[in-house]
Amino acid sequence: MPEYRRILLDGAVVETVRDGDELVAGDGRRVAIADAHHLPPVVPSKVIAVHLNHRSRVDEFQINLTDTPTYFHKPTSSLNSHGGAIVRPEGCKWLNYEGEVAIVIGKTARNISPEEAGGYIAGYTVANDYGLHDFRDTDAGSMLRVKGADTLCPLGPGLVTDWDFRGKKLRTYVNGEVVQDGSTDEMTWDMHYLVADIARTITLYPGDVLLSGTPANSRPVQPGDVVEVEVEGLGKLTNHIVTGPTAIRTDVGAQPTESEEVLSTALGGDWEFRGIRPPKR
Repeated sequence: MPEYRRILLDGAVVETVRDGDELVAGDGRRVAIADAHHLPPVVPSKVIAVHLNHRSRVDEFQINLTDTPTYFHKPTSSLNSHGGAIVRPEGCKWLNYEGEVAIVIGKTARNISPEEAGGYIAGYTVANDYGLHDFRDTDAGSMLRVKGADTLCPLGPGLVTDWDFRGKKLRTYVNGEVVQDGSTDEMTWDMHYLVADIARTITLYPGDVLLSGTPANSRPVQPGDVVEVEVEGLGKLTNHIVTGPTAIRTDVGAQPTESEEVLSTALGGDWEFRGIRPPKR
């Protein structure tokens, strides 16, 4: 399966093709993968993510899925790459990983059927849909500040074409320990369905990204942790967690909270009030 990576080479953004342990630029220059400065493998106009899709995650939340998917948006300013630092702002505590498969659009898609959708997909890459749950009380519907903060959408390491998404293992590791262990076969809605669903009303352009959902056991990580997401046939996306240089401003906007909703989502607890902000006492 061909794999394409975008890297920074001699100060320029270069498209490369993987050849074993090396990346080959169009002019023949070669660089070892271990030495490459990776960039996100695509440049999307938008990143759209499904809320819940993997059955293990739905069971963990102890809820029933809606009949059709629901989605949220991650701004392109949240993009990050293989090897990049994930910034947890100072004053925040509940930054969770979510290992996922990312769908990359290959040609403009609008009003297509699920049966046609495969022809509009360029390929797939690995994603980690980080969430800053400190803001879940105020952005539970839009998820904008929860999922859209800078650096919280790493993609990579490469774009793999001709990859069959069926029956593939997905694992997330924190400091070398497996913390998520799932499969694409537990997705309620497959890749073709998701693309066709969004394209009914939103035109998808080449490079656009759809995140397809995470398995159970999303949990908080701390500065210094190394997080890896490995998808069978797509490779391993590696990032590390750092503390941001500045605190969340207190003179504007909602502040980080630790309500029942924040804790239950971040820690995966069985809470009576999941999804309901408890009354002040």
